[in-house]
Amino acid sequence: MTPDDELAEAYNEALALEKAGELAEAAKAYARVLALDPDDHGGAAVRLAAMGLGDTPERAPEAYVEMLFDQHASVFDDILVDQLGYHVPLLMRQALLDHAPGPYDRLLDLGCGTGLAGVALADMSGHRTGIDLSANMVDLAAKHELYDDLYVGDAVSFVEEVDDGPWDLIAATDVLPYLGDVAALFAGVRRISAANAVFGFSTEVLPDETMGANDFMVGPHQRFVHKLAYIDSALTAAGFTRLHASDITVRHEEGTPQPGHLVLARAV
Repeated sequence: MTPDDELAEAYNEALALEKAGELAEAAKAYARVLALDPDDHGGAAVRLAAMGLGDTPERAPEAYVEMLFDQHASVFDDILVDQLGYHVPLLMRQALLDHAPGPYDRLLDLGCGTGLAGVALADMSGHRTGIDLSANMVDLAAKHELYDDLYVGDAVSFVEEVDDGPWDLIAATDVLPYLGDVAALFAGVRRISAANAVFGFSTEVLPDETMGANDFMVGPHQRFVHKLAYIDSALTAAGFTRLHASDITVRHEEGTPQPGHLVLARAV
């Protein structure tokens, strides 16, 4: 058996145990998966956290996010928009029109995916830059012919290291669900923000009784959820003030609305 075959077998066993409700045995199986694949292409760490049987990581593994979106790139828009009812870029557009209409000279689209936010915000911005961890997603975003610059890479590393900029509108739709601790992202965004720049993003939430004392945690669908109070604290620490936050439905999971927030903040 090849190492890839061994990993696939271990992952499939863990997933089957999880779906069967045998969580303790599933946790042991996922531990074997992580031993075979420390980079965690299958997202074992977030699955363990979602089951309440592992520590909450600070973020989803890069290898997992890259593989997840590379695999689904060709059908991403159909799944996300048509099947899951995802309209966050359009909700962000309306929030900007209502609270900070611009226009904006330079848009940075973090986690640009196939370019849904770029399309929604095209007439509000001049120069447009997009970055995504998935090369396949970036290839699809390029077909819109809206972005002046496109990069393949991690959003947090990009805002921490890029020498280009500054940007006066930074969008991060569907990025925070793959990050737990947002401090590095927010600080990096502030670093590359122009004076009075606007930072818009979405989060997912769970009821307070589910989250308890946690500022963030991995929800039942292997994505991170955040308390708004934690988001506000992190924005203030990074040098932003919140302009707006609204309750939204981020997507539907098995027909059930997934609640979240649409947040706009301004650099101060």
